[in-house]
Amino acid sequence: MINTFSDILAAAKQGGPRRLAIPVPTAVDVSLAAAAATAGLAIPCFAGDAGAITDLAAATTLREGAYDLWEEKDSRRSLARALTAVRSGAADILLQGGVSAPDFAAALQDREKGLGLKGATVSYTSIYSLRKREKLILITDTFLNNRPTLVEKQQILANALELARLLGIETPKVAVLAAIEQVNPGIPSTLDAAILAKMGERRQFGKAMVEGPLDIDCALSRAAAGRKGVQSPVTGNVDVYLVPEIDTGHLLAEALVFFGGMQTVGAVLGTAKPALLHLPFVTHENRLTEIALASLLVGKGGGNG
Repeated sequence: MINTFSDILAAAKQGGPRRLAIPVPTAVDVSLAAAAATAGLAIPCFAGDAGAITDLAAATTLREGAYDLWEEKDSRRSLARALTAVRSGAADILLQGGVSAPDFAAALQDREKGLGLKGATVSYTSIYSLRKREKLILITDTFLNNRPTLVEKQQILANALELARLLGIETPKVAVLAAIEQVNPGIPSTLDAAILAKMGERRQFGKAMVEGPLDIDCALSRAAAGRKGVQSPVTGNVDVYLVPEIDTGHLLAEALVFFGGMQTVGAVLGTAKPALLHLPFVTHENRLTEIALASLLVGKGGGNG
């Protein structure tokens, strides 16, 4: 079972280096790629201005022959070139590079030219390392889906469960979060949570325990849950937190880092091949762990787990 970020790195190194496609790479991207190459995690493949990229690579440990270089002067063509390489199997992982987050997310989810799977919901799951025990927790969706429907929440949860199982969590415990722990027709998130919990009870998510609606104190504390009349093995030992919408998810993701001092990495899920975003609450050091996580996803058939 994978319990720490160090475990993720160790497991990924056993699979050997993956080909990492990076469109319009910045100095930070090239430095990250060099670190990944040194760690035995990646073979960098850069798409962009060849002269500029060569200069950036010369300032790192990368040397000619240690990376591939695809000449594309235009940023959109660079992204298209990197996407095509990953789609075709010429590369394994797509990194955002110097492309803006909205453009990158839109390209990923393009049904014809992106990495999205037909009928699937592309989602983003944040993974946190608990500070007082060796345990990883997952929170989803923290970036991509604004106001997901019940069907989309079902797919977002399915994506996260596949990732949890990849990390060795055989029976993930899921808290479907809402403002309160009671079903209230006036609060739609509680209705969605109750339906997802019933689906979990009927094994529609496979081997998993799904409980909801849960407010955050019930999810975190079995004692608090007991005081509110909630009796569930999920409370106090959650593996996956499913948030109701993006405001909750993104704010929680940032608050845990900036207020709570927790370390995080993330993964795009629901894609045919792994992709990595640049998010401000993921440190440069932890982006190396993200590449390792994406490498594990390659071994399991792509970003869909």
